[in-house]
Amino acid sequence: MSDSRSRTVDATHDLEVTTPPRLDGVPVVGSSLSIMRDALAFTEAARERGDVVAYEAFGADMAAVFDPEVVEQVLVSRSDEFRKGELDREFGDRIAPDGVVFTEGERWRRQRTVLQSWFTPDRIEAYADSMVAEAAALADGWDDGDIVDVGDPLSTFTLRVLTKTLFDLEFDDERAATVRRATRALSTYASPRGFALRTILPSWIPTPAEPAYERAMADLDALVSRLVAQRREAEANGGDLLSLLARAEYPDGTRMDPETVRDQLVTLLVAGHETSATALTFACWYLAGDDAVRECLERELEAVCDDRDPTIADLPALEYTDAIVDETLRLYPPVTDLYREAVETTTLGGYRISEGTTLQLSVYGIHRDERWWDAPETFRPSRWLEDCDRPEYAYFPFGGGPRHCLGMRFARVELKLALAALARRLEFERVTDSLSPSAGLTLDPGTVELRVKKR
Repeated sequence: MSDSRSRTVDATHDLEVTTPPRLDGVPVVGSSLSIMRDALAFTEAARERGDVVAYEAFGADMAAVFDPEVVEQVLVSRSDEFRKGELDREFGDRIAPDGVVFTEGERWRRQRTVLQSWFTPDRIEAYADSMVAEAAALADGWDDGDIVDVGDPLSTFTLRVLTKTLFDLEFDDERAATVRRATRALSTYASPRGFALRTILPSWIPTPAEPAYERAMADLDALVSRLVAQRREAEANGGDLLSLLARAEYPDGTRMDPETVRDQLVTLLVAGHETSATALTFACWYLAGDDAVRECLERELEAVCDDRDPTIADLPALEYTDAIVDETLRLYPPVTDLYREAVETTTLGGYRISEGTTLQLSVYGIHRDERWWDAPETFRPSRWLEDCDRPEYAYFPFGGGPRHCLGMRFARVELKLALAALARRLEFERVTDSLSPSAGLTLDPGTVELRVKKR
């Protein structure tokens, strides 16, 4: 590691600034090997060096950011000075280059305008009953005493909610398995280890994850193509999002081409279900191991819902349920980092950031910073019911600014209703004693086995 900092004068702001402290890496590959071994440990080590820390990895100049005020500038107040980073673009080109997550500028604005009308409060209110019904069916499908690796069934649950509410589709086991295989392959391919290997290996040598990735994506492409073709052949008169995409027109009268429709659908199918499934997995594991949290939740559910399932009207009163969701997303944010690239040389947090530098906005690191969180490693939902003065971007599991997560409202309602519906019917007991999460497409909790107890 190196503490050398060169001083310069920032021409734009006319201030004397320094270059950030820098992590030394291995010649040629930089910090790629450290990230490949344990990306979360690398992030923690970088956080100990300062609020903005430079390093080299994946063949790019990088800077990890742990300052909420800098995050706010990058995502909100100075967002026009930054764009999706090289890592996002490389990933997007292989997955869904015309998907709303990866596009930029006017193309992104046009797509966002078309899609955001499906995530308004009124729309989400209409989805609530389906969310609860699917959660109830999931719980009823388990027998008392079953030991369940909850990751897969929760992933199937969130996928069924997504496809039923947004696309008016009943996904059978075969369709669900196709999406889940693609999601798992994507997670491995897009993991820090995957990026590091592609940096280290010659371009003509495939990484171990690529064959499975190619097969899974081919199957997903075939499924998506069939779904889009069926809606187009039916003249897409339905009132669901898939029908809208199939017939959508931009304000200038042009329509989405088939490739763009495909990319929106792939983006929503993959990203839209796995993040929620990951959060629910962590939440259930914490409930299984903390009697005090479980008792507080049960008291709230009895007071608000009595002997019925939760509804959308109950959410304002389910404050402790909301706190459990917030605390889960704080400790284990499904998306551990956001990436942006400096359009031109600029200053952030008093440091000079060169044009083209990829900024790693560390959601995971900031969420565990003791400056903003008392006992940050402790799962304590009650902290969300206390008054506390902290920077807005000390907590940003859904990003922020104009490019905040499109499905944020959907996900939060789904998580709260699903947690409440499951907790009314079940208690969980830990079989998996400890977690060793790893960074992938989302934060992977690994195997999470729980024993089901019927209530």
